[in-house]
Amino acid sequence: MNFDPATVPSPCYLVDEARLRRNLAVIRSVIDRTGCKILLALKGFAMWRTFPVVREYLHGVTASAVNEARLGREEFGAEVHAYAPAYSEQDITELLPLVDHLVFNSVGQFHRYRDRVRAAGRSISMGLRVNPEYSEVAVELYNPCRKRSRLGVRLAELEGQDLDGLDGLHFHTLCEQNSDTLERTLGVVVDKFSRFFPRLKWVNFGGGHHISRPDYDVDRLCRTIDAFKQRFPLEVYLEPGEAIALNSGVLVASVLDLVENEVPIAILDTSATAHMPDVLEMPYRPEIVGAGKPGEKPHTYLLGGLTCLAGDDIGQYSFDQPLQIGDRLVFLDMAHYTMVKNSTFNGVRLPAIAFRRADGEIEVVREFGYEDFRNRLS
Repeated sequence: MNFDPATVPSPCYLVDEARLRRNLAVIRSVIDRTGCKILLALKGFAMWRTFPVVREYLHGVTASAVNEARLGREEFGAEVHAYAPAYSEQDITELLPLVDHLVFNSVGQFHRYRDRVRAAGRSISMGLRVNPEYSEVAVELYNPCRKRSRLGVRLAELEGQDLDGLDGLHFHTLCEQNSDTLERTLGVVVDKFSRFFPRLKWVNFGGGHHISRPDYDVDRLCRTIDAFKQRFPLEVYLEPGEAIALNSGVLVASVLDLVENEVPIAILDTSATAHMPDVLEMPYRPEIVGAGKPGEKPHTYLLGGLTCLAGDDIGQYSFDQPLQIGDRLVFLDMAHYTMVKNSTFNGVRLPAIAFRRADGEIEVVREFGYEDFRNRLS
């Protein structure tokens, strides 16, 4: 993405329409080739300014809570699916006017709310999330099939249950993975749960599919979906969030100060913990335009965040020239799991949000101030 970082506020998330459309075109090709339905998972990317673009390619959205479901209904305007580890009575009351699919995490919740869903006055398809007890996710924090996982119903818990009214099963066991992992996982799901398929209308393959990644095997994904649909006459859904926004956005930040403690340290006007929390949670090291690994270029710095958290460090990077106060740094791949997870910890101002249209014009969509911080509190 070629642009002048000085043309946006700092810090600022900037999403590029051309790159977004490039991802969506790849994802749409899977829909066209297989007849599956693909949804935007709002938990990964919920920049609703882009919804008119995304709506051209996808069937709808999937939500993890009432607020996301309402955003999907009001701003996206197509299919709205919802899943949460548990729903309260108030959640159900608020979700019923909003959703088209409602997926439960336990048989108990399905039984508790089934009659209310049926009496909603509108058609809502009900599903259950299942835990196939098989996953290839390496990081335990993100492994939904980890030991003692609260996510999904195991096969033993389905045996002998009253499943009247159940339309579909949902499994989500992937995280940033390729289609070979889905193929193996789906084999386990079929082995364990296909006995229930004759009563169903759909199966949701969940998220974690890195479809828009350059090395992703799209052909294998299509073959996997086609083989499943040939064997079972069911609607197939996928709900990637990250793949929609992968490599479509950046975070522009500025150097506020330079200090020294064994190594040169640059303090930025952004924060790992507040503005890009997956840097600490995954953890991972985001790329910076023009920067290299420690020692790769002549000048290496530890980049530190703006909060008081001692570990609010983004990592070590090297540069061709010494950093100066006021320099702009551009962090890559900052559209997904950033805006949706950021916080005002320490009262740090949230980054602005900008959108670079296909014609190259940049629109600053939103800037944040004191009222945004104050109104989160009481």
